[in-house]
Amino acid sequence: MARSLVDLLTLHASQQPDRTAYRYLVTGDCDGETQDISFGRLSGRSRAVAAWLQERGLAGSRALLLYPPGLEFICGYLGCLSAGVVAVPGVPPQGRSQNHRALTRMKRLIADADAKVILGGREVIAALGAMSEHLPELAEITCVATEDIPDEAAGSWREPDLTADSVAFLQYTSGSTSAPRGVMVTHGNLLDNERVITERMGHTPDVIAEYDHELFVSWLPVYHDMGLIGPVLNTVYLGVTATLFSPLHFLQQPQRWLTAIDRYRPHTSGGPNFAYELCLKHATPELLDGLDLSRWKVAFNGAEPVRAATLRRFTETFGVAGFRREALYPCYGLAEATLMVTGSTVETPPALVEAAGTGPHAGAADAAAVSSGRPGPGMIVVIADPERQEPLPEGEIGEIWVAGASVAKGYWRNTLATRETFRATLKDREGRFLRTGDLGFLRDGELFVTGRLKDLMVIDGRNHYPQDLELSAEMSHGALRPGCTAAFSVDSAVDGAVDSAVDGGVQGEQPVIVAEMAPEAAGDSDKITDLIRSAIGEAHGLSVREVVLVHPGTIPKTSSGKIQRHASRAAYLAGTLSVVGAPAMR
Repeated sequence: MARSLVDLLTLHASQQPDRTAYRYLVTGDCDGETQDISFGRLSGRSRAVAAWLQERGLAGSRALLLYPPGLEFICGYLGCLSAGVVAVPGVPPQGRSQNHRALTRMKRLIADADAKVILGGREVIAALGAMSEHLPELAEITCVATEDIPDEAAGSWREPDLTADSVAFLQYTSGSTSAPRGVMVTHGNLLDNERVITERMGHTPDVIAEYDHELFVSWLPVYHDMGLIGPVLNTVYLGVTATLFSPLHFLQQPQRWLTAIDRYRPHTSGGPNFAYELCLKHATPELLDGLDLSRWKVAFNGAEPVRAATLRRFTETFGVAGFRREALYPCYGLAEATLMVTGSTVETPPALVEAAGTGPHAGAADAAAVSSGRPGPGMIVVIADPERQEPLPEGEIGEIWVAGASVAKGYWRNTLATRETFRATLKDREGRFLRTGDLGFLRDGELFVTGRLKDLMVIDGRNHYPQDLELSAEMSHGALRPGCTAAFSVDSAVDGAVDSAVDGGVQGEQPVIVAEMAPEAAGDSDKITDLIRSAIGEAHGLSVREVVLVHPGTIPKTSSGKIQRHASRAAYLAGTLSVVGAPAMR
């Protein structure tokens, strides 16, 4: 029985050394340059990296991984696991505009993880050398480009002494409502969650054979849990083939994703809800005429609110290309549970509920709630009243609590946060639960996620979910970018400087909308502002305090692309938002 993914990689390298593990589209295009790596080659490169780490006595220490998109990250990550080194995936600097943010994050990761070595691509390692004056921490850290580690080093590899409880890697959370924390994911957690993913997504031996091992296409960032634990590591778990390409290439031309699905005909591929919206924006008649999406069986949708309208429009638009409603696959997970908690049933359309539940945390939204499916085998999901620590009846909205072997060990070197998040208990019930901070309800055994506990807005005694306001705003005008709107509330009684600009001196919490807008629509700023106000007024019965239209790419987001509403609120109050046009003040 396999003790870790290292054992499974060794098995696949022995049984099918020449089978392609990963195919990388260098330009993002199917007809462009591709790079392949077989299971035999992947095992050899991983062992070479592992041996290099072992020879320097780094077993048990932390290695920060800084790679551009590509196959080398996978070799470095699996090399850490093969050496008994704790991998810490990070985001490398990506151009001048990102350097300050990337440097700040790197400093935090280096300090928090106490990293002893940095593994990366040649260009990243060279760039770090030029940043030494901004990163004095590098003086105490060994940096190596793993491409420069010779294949022959694999000969001195020693099998690490791993147990299910050994920490495999630190997954730093995306930090949508708090500072990022390192989730300690063990080898046992990884194996269990790969089992959950395999079962919920229907990756059976018969399906693998039917698809000739072509299981995944993914553009998702591999430093984030969805892209790593899903397409990348399920490939190692099952011994199948994944086609990968850069997130940037997807964002530049979203149709590349669909073209790759048409070309390689995988069983499973997906992303956050905004990815489906981007595809809809680029769904030209020429694209639709050339696509065949009929073999796409699992179109997973997670990591951010799943929109019923998006699912409907995607099915209607791409149905002519063979896409089936049954392929829609909403799911729910989080880094603290390794990844997947619940998932839809394959070949079954997702369930929708018009009423968004009842209970102390129920919101005022009237949009349909989308089922994120059922818990994976061995996963326990409870809806709890977090204050009374009691389970709530079916249909009532409360905090989502999770238990099971996929739940991680805790937060790295943060005992207090670990106790608060991973050690929750329910009255009259044994066992510990993970408090997710997410709100939702259960109906007929299926989970419906409704929002974040900390983001919930209470205005005039009514609960409102910011993502519902954001959706209403985004749909009011075509120049507003999908997934790039932040809704939050400010207290008029406290924020006096802001309050002075609002006629009438209204007191209490009031909503603010910050939305990214296409620059060419700047002349319509007043019109768009009015449309946003009207849309939110009609759908939610709210008077918006202020609408701020900002330049593309300027709303604070997490490393996984989630809106940072608290950071957006702070930037609004500080007056540091990158405004396109002066907002209409009312």
